[in-house]
Amino acid sequence: MKNPSTPLYLCQQIRTIEESAGSKDLMQRAGLAIAELAKGLLPDSEDSILIVAGPGNNGGDALVAARHLKQSWHKVVVVMAGEASKLPADAAKACKDWLAVGGVLENSIPQNSHFGLVIDGLFGIGLQRPLQGHYAELIQQINALPCPVLTVDIPSGLSADTGCVLGCAVEASHTLTFLGLKPGLYTLDGPDHAGEIHYSDLGVDGLTLTKPDGWLLEQEMFTPALPARKKNSHKGLFGNVAVIGGEVGMTGAMLLAARAALLIGGGRVYGGVISEHGSLLDPMQPELMLRRATALHTQITVNCAVIGPGMGRSPAAAQILADWMVQTVALVLDADALQLIATHQELRDMLRQRQHETVITPHPGEAASLLGYTRAKVQSDRITNALKLAQELHVVAILKGAGTVIAEPGGDWFINTTGNPGLSAAGTGDVLAGMIGGLMAQGLSASEAAKLGVYLHGAAADELVAQGIGPVGLTASEVALMSRELINQLV
Repeated sequence: MKNPSTPLYLCQQIRTIEESAGSKDLMQRAGLAIAELAKGLLPDSEDSILIVAGPGNNGGDALVAARHLKQSWHKVVVVMAGEASKLPADAAKACKDWLAVGGVLENSIPQNSHFGLVIDGLFGIGLQRPLQGHYAELIQQINALPCPVLTVDIPSGLSADTGCVLGCAVEASHTLTFLGLKPGLYTLDGPDHAGEIHYSDLGVDGLTLTKPDGWLLEQEMFTPALPARKKNSHKGLFGNVAVIGGEVGMTGAMLLAARAALLIGGGRVYGGVISEHGSLLDPMQPELMLRRATALHTQITVNCAVIGPGMGRSPAAAQILADWMVQTVALVLDADALQLIATHQELRDMLRQRQHETVITPHPGEAASLLGYTRAKVQSDRITNALKLAQELHVVAILKGAGTVIAEPGGDWFINTTGNPGLSAAGTGDVLAGMIGGLMAQGLSASEAAKLGVYLHGAAADELVAQGIGPVGLTASEVALMSRELINQLV
């Protein structure tokens, strides 16, 4: 599996890049890049362009763009949202240059005007507090305009680090971001506000100026995803997986995970059924070997165990989880296993003391239970909280959701860009856990399996939607089947 290629930078790292670059014309380069992209996005060259400039350097970038567009004979209307007399030095010069070419500063968006494009230059990565009053009204007006919106660096009102909406945020069609990609564009609310993301490094090589800790998951990282299978192969070469779950009324969750482990290439897959009354045959997938869960760890040898899908939280389930915690196998802990760890200190301690690789796959509610937080607090900083889980529990942590975050105990983190709302359906998390277990059984490390599993899971949903299946009504079983197709394309 290849090294990551596209870094993500937090705001403080972007500031370091800016300071280390030492260039006095970054604003000029940014403004020119905005203008060039705007020309390509304008539906009709005769249309007017509305530029809303804010009170900081983001507004300065927009004012430089306004000057370039006017000088190339485009009709430009500039609304100055702050006080021009209080602009920082570089932005003040940009404003002076705009006025020098005959530009005008409006105080508000003209009513009953037609615009072919809006450029949002209100606020950049420095915004820390919720927007309200005049600025909130401007954002509402921008969002109501029936034309494309190009936003400068980050949609105004969106946190560049977390993807949280600070009161309200511009809903852009396109975002042109500078110097480094910001994680807030890719997680939580970012994907709903950023539109298509464009990037310019402004001639600055950020990798030589600061070391990134975050990366985007991209298909290039996974080619090849697994070694090509030799003709002289047998099932024993591809690992044994155990999937433990299936309490009364929840057997389907365990079966979904087990089927996914099989479809992703696991050599043998055993299902441990917790319910004493559950069937020991899956008629839809008879290749699965189902056993009673209570003694499964003493009956078979596996490379990886997936524990939790449909497991329930009974004392018996807690004991089964404890039994597996001390086994010398890799673990994927999901669903009820995570809730048991959150409520049983002894299980939490066992997890932290494990010497073998472990992946946890919480959704925000489960992460909140593990951290002792509210769900809202988890979502307020997904990267920080995923890292906290990874480092406190000594695991690879997958915080699921829009822009799933994968965090490693050493401090590296990754954001996934595949997937769509079709994954907001029962059973898709079980499928993801099973996929990761199947990949670990085939020899991938916890980190490699987590990244590949998350990427493929989302890519499968994307491919299904591209084929006209979903997102409404997309099912977990369909995702597992499509994942099989995609993993074979990457081998």
